[in-house]
Amino acid sequence: MISLSSSESVSADVADLETALDAAPASIWITRRNAAEIQADAESVRARVAKGAALPLAGLTFAVKDNIDVAGIPTTAAHPAFARVPAKTATVVTRLLDAGAILVGKTNMDQFATGLVGTRSPYGVVTSALDPQRVSGGSSSGSGAAVGHDLVDFSLGTDTAGSGRVPAAFNGILGVKPTLGLLPLDGVLPASPSYDTVSVFTRTTGLAARVMSVVAGPSTTDPKSRPWALDAPQAAPPRPVIAVPRRADLASLSRAALRAFGETIARFEALGAETRTIDISPFLATARLLYGGGLVSERAWSYGAFLAAHPEEADPSVAAIAAGAAEIDGTTVIDAQQAVAAATLLARQALDGTDALIIPTAPIHPTVAEVVADPLGVNSTVGTFTNFVNLMDMAAVAVPTGEVAGEGHFGVSIVTPTFHDQVALDLAARLLGESEQDAALGTPGVDVAVFGAHLSGEPLNPQLQALGARFVGEVRTSDRFRMLLVEGAVDRPAVIRTTEGAELPGELWRLSPLALSTLLRSIAAPLALGEIELSDGSSVLGFTASVDLTERDITAFGGWRAYRAASVVPANA
Repeated sequence: MISLSSSESVSADVADLETALDAAPASIWITRRNAAEIQADAESVRARVAKGAALPLAGLTFAVKDNIDVAGIPTTAAHPAFARVPAKTATVVTRLLDAGAILVGKTNMDQFATGLVGTRSPYGVVTSALDPQRVSGGSSSGSGAAVGHDLVDFSLGTDTAGSGRVPAAFNGILGVKPTLGLLPLDGVLPASPSYDTVSVFTRTTGLAARVMSVVAGPSTTDPKSRPWALDAPQAAPPRPVIAVPRRADLASLSRAALRAFGETIARFEALGAETRTIDISPFLATARLLYGGGLVSERAWSYGAFLAAHPEEADPSVAAIAAGAAEIDGTTVIDAQQAVAAATLLARQALDGTDALIIPTAPIHPTVAEVVADPLGVNSTVGTFTNFVNLMDMAAVAVPTGEVAGEGHFGVSIVTPTFHDQVALDLAARLLGESEQDAALGTPGVDVAVFGAHLSGEPLNPQLQALGARFVGEVRTSDRFRMLLVEGAVDRPAVIRTTEGAELPGELWRLSPLALSTLLRSIAAPLALGEIELSDGSSVLGFTASVDLTERDITAFGGWRAYRAASVVPANA
C-alpha cells in the first residue's frame, strides 16, 4: 500500500488510491470518504511528522466496520433506517487517528454484526477478494475484503462469534481477535455485549502488532475495558506445546480440508513444536450455546426492539434470530451462562501444559449460492470452530494457509488463554515465516540485561523462556563495568560498576512484572538485580553484586561467551 504521508506527492498518491477503490467491488463499502477529505488528512499527518511528532502509523490507511462510530460519518450497522451520525468517535478509532493513520471509509457488514457469511446486508453481498463466487465471510465482511483487495493497509472489524477470524481465512489475510476488553468498546454498537471485541485485519503480524500496540488499553468510558494482566507472557516459547483436536472433532472437514489442516500441523512440528491431541468436544458444545441457547438473548437486548419496529430492509435471518432471542426467559440465560462456566473449566484443564490450541478457522468456504440456499445452516457450519473462543474469554489469531482445490480458501486459528495474545501472534509469525521481533505487541514489561548463564544458548536461558520473557536485542554496558565469576552448580558472572572497566556484551530480555518477581526469588546471594548503565547511556536492571565481591575478575576475556570459550579444555589435553 501507498503511505499517504511519506512520498513527494500526496495528491498523486490519493489519486492512485481512488483509482484502486473505484476498481474494487462497491459492495465493500457503506460510506467512502472523498478524495479531498483523505488528502486533507494526509497533508495534516505530513505536517505533524515535519514538526517532529512521533506517529507510529503515519500515512497508513485503514477502514472501519460500520458498527464503529466515527464522528460526522453515519453508523448504519447495515440497516439504512438505523443510520445516525455520531458526534463522538470511538476510542479505538481516535487512537488510530492520533497515531497518524488515515481513514478511508466505513465497510459493509452482516446486519447488526449477526452472521459469518457477508451476505446479510441491503448494501450488497461482499465476496472474497480471492474468489468472487465465494463469500468474504462475516460479519466483518467489508473490512476483510478491503484488506484482501489491498485497498487499505489495515482495518477494524468486530468479533463475537468469529467475525474477526472467518473473513481472514476467506480473504487470505491475518485476523487478530484479542482478549476481551483489551480494545475498548465505547463507540462500538453491541451485538452480544458480554462477548464482543474489536478485531484487527492486516497482511502481516508486524503491522498487526503496531496497530494493536496503539489501540490496546483501558478507556475511561468503557467499563469493561481492562489493562494487560501483570503476568501476560512477553513471547511464545521456542519449542511450544500445541494442542490439536482429535480426528473425531474434525468431522465437519472434507478430506481435502483435513489434509490441509494436517499439513499445517506438520509445519508447526517442523518448526519445533510438540503436538498433543486433546478432546475439544466440550469446546464445540459450548460454541452451540451462542446461537442455540440462552446467550442469544443478548441479540434481542442489542437490537431486537429496533428490528421489531423497523422490519423494512431487515435481513430475514437476522430478524428471525432477534425475534427468537426475545422469547428466551431469564432462567434459560442463566442456564447457558452456567454451562459456559463449567465448560471453560474443562477447557482450561484440557489445555493445561500447552501453549496454544490450533484449530481450523472454518470447516468450509461456501459460495454465495450455497449461502442463499441455506442461510442459517451454512452460517452455523462456518462457525463450528469459532463460536466458543469469546465465550471462554480466549484470544486468537487467524492465519491463512492457502486454497483447498475446488473448495475455497482455508486457514487455521491459533487460540490461547486470556492475555496470552502475544503467544498467538508469535506463533502466527513463525508459521508465516515473518519476524517475531516485529510482532511485539508492546505488553507492559521490564527490561533485564543478562551477561552470562541467562544468555541465549546458555544453561539458564530456559529459565527466562519459561517465564515468557522476550528477547529484545544485544546490548553492551558502558565502559565502567567489570565482570566477576560467581562459581556454583551453574557458573555465572556478575557485572559491577567501577571507576575503570570495559564495555561488556550482553542481551536484553523483557519480562512481565509478575515474571520479574519470580526471577528475583530465584536469585541467590551474592548475585542481585541492580542498575546497569548501557553504552547508549540508558539504564536497565541486570545481574550485579556488591562491589566487595572477591570472586575471580574475568573482565579481560571481553564477555561471558569469550570466557567460556577460553575455559574449554581441549578433548586431547
